[in-house]
Amino acid sequence: MALETTEIKRRLSGVDVLTRKKGLLISPELCIGCRGCQTACKEWNKLPGDRTSNRGTYENPPDLTPNLYNKIRFLEVTGGDTVKWLFVSQRCMHCTDAGCMKVCPAPGALYRTAEGAVAFDRNKCIGCRFCVAGCPFNIPRYDQEGRIAKCHLCSDRIPYGLQPACAKTCPTGAIRYGDREELMGIAKEAGYKTVYGTTDLGGLGVLYAFRERPSYYGLPDSPSFSPTIALWKNILKPLALIGLGGAVAAAAAHYVTIGPKEVDEGGEE
Repeated sequence: MALETTEIKRRLSGVDVLTRKKGLLISPELCIGCRGCQTACKEWNKLPGDRTSNRGTYENPPDLTPNLYNKIRFLEVTGGDTVKWLFVSQRCMHCTDAGCMKVCPAPGALYRTAEGAVAFDRNKCIGCRFCVAGCPFNIPRYDQEGRIAKCHLCSDRIPYGLQPACAKTCPTGAIRYGDREELMGIAKEAGYKTVYGTTDLGGLGVLYAFRERPSYYGLPDSPSFSPTIALWKNILKPLALIGLGGAVAAAAAHYVTIGPKEVDEGGEE
């Protein structure tokens, strides 16, 4: 039964989730907070800078934006008389069972790449923001034109044999790119307590090597999306598509049978 389910997912996504899925392995303990990954991402995607203000912290900008796909979060952890800094990359997790893809009503606006990443086509986005409700990690952002913007795992680099810009520029190996199974093996051999994302939401495309529980790093221990997402996918979304098709057909029929509206010189129909 498990193999049948996996085969169904492979056919639906176009990706062999067992052997072909690629992704990133992020190790917060290796991150030095240089934010070179942020800069490399902006440079490659030609994203402008965000105007910010001094908030008394080195963390900047304070959150993801339509012009920032990858952000380093600065977490101050206290224990006894010690203070520890953690630097954790915040980005799209490229879930295998992606809630954003399930609720998106615009065909092709969100799609699966050959490597298993969740990429987007902003020209097909209709600005409904349903994907925000479907994402348990609060990742999708919308630009000034109301179109989706997020990490797409450098879907325009990988097909040409290049690593994602963030992994390419990371000086400490805190961000690694490769085959998902191999990355999990690397983390386990290094002795990390938890490889976050191994099975969550069908398996995340962005894995984290943790020495503590996920919430220690600001991530949900058991990420999930609302059951209403499944309701939307199975019942409401098909009805919405039928309704949209009916509206288009009615408009076309009106145009053919009655014709376009005409305005006389006096400004009256």
